[in-house]
Amino acid sequence: MPAFDLPLPDLERYRPDLEEPPDFDEFWRDTLKEAAQHEVLVSADPAETGLRLTETWDVTFRGFGGDPVRAWFSRPAGVREPLPAVVEYVGYGRGRGLPHERLTWVNAGYAHLLMDNRGQGDQYGNGGATPDPHATAPGGPGPAARGLLSPRDYHYRRLITDAVRAVAAVRALPGVDGTRVTAVGNSQGGGLALAVAGIVPDLAALLVTAPFLCGIRRALDLTDASPYGEITAYLSVHRDAERAAYATLAYMEGISFARRAHAPAHFGVGLRDTVCPPSGAYGAFNHYAELSGADPRREIRPYPFNGHEGGDAVHVRRQLDWLGGVLESGPRST
Repeated sequence: MPAFDLPLPDLERYRPDLEEPPDFDEFWRDTLKEAAQHEVLVSADPAETGLRLTETWDVTFRGFGGDPVRAWFSRPAGVREPLPAVVEYVGYGRGRGLPHERLTWVNAGYAHLLMDNRGQGDQYGNGGATPDPHATAPGGPGPAARGLLSPRDYHYRRLITDAVRAVAAVRALPGVDGTRVTAVGNSQGGGLALAVAGIVPDLAALLVTAPFLCGIRRALDLTDASPYGEITAYLSVHRDAERAAYATLAYMEGISFARRAHAPAHFGVGLRDTVCPPSGAYGAFNHYAELSGADPRREIRPYPFNGHEGGDAVHVRRQLDWLGGVLESGPRST
């Protein structure tokens, strides 16, 4: 795949202007206030995985509207002291899968919560277990276009709320050091993790790669790959819906969440990524924490010859090293 976005020197300076809704903060405050009316943790039942070195629980917590959301919670077997926790969000179209699929973080010594994607899980991977009972508003068949004509009805209002509630859920589970919770995600999961960092002020750290929902309007002009392609496909049929769609997407813009973040942050991006164009990630990185008053440690790792896979396992190793350093050193600014 050839390079198609801005050259790296331009990306490093890229700070796009934003058209934020004036009630952006109020919108999310009211949305989360509604969700907070429900006790977060429903159940945590031991799960049989066949793994001897990992203990896993099948967790249900209450997300948007009090809806039950499923997750896997894992810890190193036999460890009883409170551990720092990683809350991980998965990619577009997949669900939480099977509990033995994602063992990197628990093998590194963290408690690990893997959140299911409501109304997704059928496109690849090993399935999900969380329906979306609100997916009836006008919009396309794919999650990226469900409820697109209104921010209150949009799929990502619900999914972002679930992601924030997942942090509250992991803090309610036994054996977790609630002061050291990290949000982690790639692609759609990266967009969710970034939104969480903009909403939850006391995260210990953020790890985000190839984030979806960053620089949305530019991405719609640059790529027709899914998920953005599902939005353009919908608008190609509903030709008068562009203004309403852009008004909805402005409430989900990852760069706006990045501006409000506090936590130390580590980004990764493939410069040939045609799924989530790299200018979105750089826009979020360059605007990061500008409204919060924080000056957190932050780093971005570009991979000039890679696409949506980015640095893959090489990048995960860098994440492990970076996060270990952040958690060992405690809060620090650069």
